[in-house]
Amino acid sequence: MATQYVITGATAKGIASSVERGVSEGALGPGAALPPVRRLADELGVSPGTVATAYQELRRRGIVVTRGRGGTVVAAAPAVASRRPPKVPAGLRDLAGGHPDPEWLPRLVPPSQLSPGARSHRGTPRLARLEEAVRDWLGPDGVPTEHVTFAHGALDLIGRLLSVELRPGDAVAMEDPGYHHLLDLVTALGLRTVPVAVDDQGVRPEALHDALGAGVRAVVCSPRAQNPYGGCFSAQRRDALVEVLEQEPDVLVVENDHASAVADAPLHSLAAGGLARWVHVRTVSKFLGTDLRWAAAACDPTTLARHDGRLLLTSGWVSHLLQETVYGLLADAGTRALVARAEEAYAARRSALVRELGARGVGAHAVSGMNVWVPVRDESDVVNGLRSYGWWVAAGSRFRLASAPGVRITVAELEPVDAARLASDFAAVLGESEATYGG
Repeated sequence: MATQYVITGATAKGIASSVERGVSEGALGPGAALPPVRRLADELGVSPGTVATAYQELRRRGIVVTRGRGGTVVAAAPAVASRRPPKVPAGLRDLAGGHPDPEWLPRLVPPSQLSPGARSHRGTPRLARLEEAVRDWLGPDGVPTEHVTFAHGALDLIGRLLSVELRPGDAVAMEDPGYHHLLDLVTALGLRTVPVAVDDQGVRPEALHDALGAGVRAVVCSPRAQNPYGGCFSAQRRDALVEVLEQEPDVLVVENDHASAVADAPLHSLAAGGLARWVHVRTVSKFLGTDLRWAAAACDPTTLARHDGRLLLTSGWVSHLLQETVYGLLADAGTRALVARAEEAYAARRSALVRELGARGVGAHAVSGMNVWVPVRDESDVVNGLRSYGWWVAAGSRFRLASAPGVRITVAELEPVDAARLASDFAAVLGESEATYGG
């Protein structure tokens, strides 16, 4: 029989530490309710104000959230402990991870050009030839490239910028459904998420307008291969979004082009719209290798100064060894050809599943990238149902704020020949679910 975790402490700091310890050790899991302020105060013999201060600190640090009359509960992804995804059960085909197909990734060979000894990395944090390669990469897509910088991946860059630009309690407009690690990151920084609905063309202008009206100080969005919905900006949608954003020039717009070379969609960047505060970030993990924790970013001069100033005070620079590896791959003709074939393969696999699902009356969303979003009524029923057929997919709850339920299927390793079987099994599971609910 499970024993209820007992919160201890005589001060706000002590109470907060006790709750944090319970969360990090797993005794207080996501969604676990904390005692009401007055009740816990009586149990501990402290004032209600002391408990309220402890809860406020825990909320600020992204460990708990308050749900109005629902009370204070442990956050879905608390900013302590390890939150690895659940292990794929033995014998199941994994379509939940969101990872690229290893077959389409180049072989990583660290460069040997770097000699041993000390170098002034802080004085020259970016390799000049990689900077030029980045400009050649971004420029043809209409992204202004006067100011570029590097980071240890998109999450690293976005987290650094939000921590510099915003303060705990500030609001950030986030895609809904959206990338779960970004949603977790915003919460962990003590910021508030304001959901912005998406469709097959990405962020919806009216939803963004409402978020700006709610006072958000930053917007985080994906111009293509939106994860998990698979949408991408059309030229018309990009223009409509720029028109909305021009009304709030002080809002920082973060554009996360995470799939870029394998998105199978043209880029219609918000950065090309003349915004005052913006950053366009690209990573290479989806097409060069998941171990290459590197990102390139183009941005306005104020954003560049703030990002690089904070970078200088922390890690200082991105490893030159990593930069040399990325440059060697970007400059290699064989690698570019491999990436082009990967883009074609992912497009074929994505289209095959959407087509097969549609043929069985199952609607799905995916016009770019390597994920397919399928709206469902009950996520658990579908995930568990597909498990019985040998498939493992991601429940949509990890990606949602206020949007309707769904499941995400990663098609990177799903050959078109297997799409028909998965679609048939999916339709069967939906049929069984409908029968359970009485149609």
